[in-house]
Amino acid sequence: MRILLLFTLLLPLTTLSQGFQVNLQGQTQQGMASAGTALIQDASSLFFNPGGASFVNNNEVSIGATMVASKGTFLEHNTFATANTTSPLGTPFTAYGLFQLKDSSKLKLGLAVYTPFGSTVEWEDGWSGRFALTRLQLLSVFFQPTVSYRITDKIGLGAGFVYSYGKVNLQKDIPTLGQNGNYGHVELAGTGHGLGYNVGIYIEPTDYLSIGLTYRSQVNMKLNKGTATFTVPESLEDKFPTGDFNGTLPLPQVVTLGLAVKPNDKLAIALDVNYVGWKAYDTLAFDYVENTESLEDTKSPRNYKNIFVFRLGGQYTLADKLAIRAGIGYGISPVQDGYVTPETPDANRISYTIGLGYKIGYHFAVDASLLYTQIEREDTNLETNLSGTFKVAAFAPGLALTYKF
Repeated sequence: MRILLLFTLLLPLTTLSQGFQVNLQGQTQQGMASAGTALIQDASSLFFNPGGASFVNNNEVSIGATMVASKGTFLEHNTFATANTTSPLGTPFTAYGLFQLKDSSKLKLGLAVYTPFGSTVEWEDGWSGRFALTRLQLLSVFFQPTVSYRITDKIGLGAGFVYSYGKVNLQKDIPTLGQNGNYGHVELAGTGHGLGYNVGIYIEPTDYLSIGLTYRSQVNMKLNKGTATFTVPESLEDKFPTGDFNGTLPLPQVVTLGLAVKPNDKLAIALDVNYVGWKAYDTLAFDYVENTESLEDTKSPRNYKNIFVFRLGGQYTLADKLAIRAGIGYGISPVQDGYVTPETPDANRISYTIGLGYKIGYHFAVDASLLYTQIEREDTNLETNLSGTFKVAAFAPGLALTYKF
């Protein structure tokens, strides 16, 4: 039996908010729906706007993590059978270091380490979509050394080089029955890497208004010499040989325009608009080192579209040490009708967030956030004919500790 699309449904989660992108790169911003391009507060600006990092007037080291708990269900249209995910907690993390050579220096150097893509998606045994996906586990880490310079008292420029490393394990069943009555199984495992950059400009035309503009480049993740392991009846082992494969997956470019308004010393309001170049993800291809009549190289259309994401957040300082935050985000899905898959059952979505920040003396600060979102999407996949309704709800509490010196 020919498997033309062996893993074309699986890899999308391994890369990038709508689609398979994860926007959990700073607890301060997460409390405000991840709006932070024009509101510079801490070392996480290395990610949100490298140009604004030069306006942070101290050395900082910050570490943070978010626990992502999600629950997915699927209702199949033909049989009305239901299935649930059994996914464990995801734990994307961040680590930022921002340094200056002397007090109030215009030049800042920094290193950002973050996990924009990393989780495990697992469906219960025997579910109706097991030939599309049973389990996906991903670890992805981005390293970004950054230089930021304040060219005037009101303008800052910054740029960071990005090296990305990823590790993935993907599994699904194969519609081949053995003597024990079990279906065949395949596991795809490997590591990949890619290169990119993050640049930004930050402008403070007045004490009450700031503007930020950033560009995060497309990163092409290359997976070389991954291993595809097949568990099939002995009579089919020559048709499904275990061996190496290669592939490339584009992570889209992101342009962000941010505005921040500070009506007074206590209140700050931030708005970010992201334009995400998902159209680059039009085809997913795999090159198997050893081909057979049942295992051919594949080219699977994805036909993603470019999208906008809108983020609005606010922060109010109750006292010198305590700040409360809230935000709302709206994102348009890049996944068009006919291309919804079990690992990315994406849809237009609204996200709600709240957050707190507390300063412990001059040197220490604690920031916490909580995000909630849910989606529902009905679709029939054009390649697999998997037809049904996906529902997903996710909670994401997070915490970060910062030391200033």
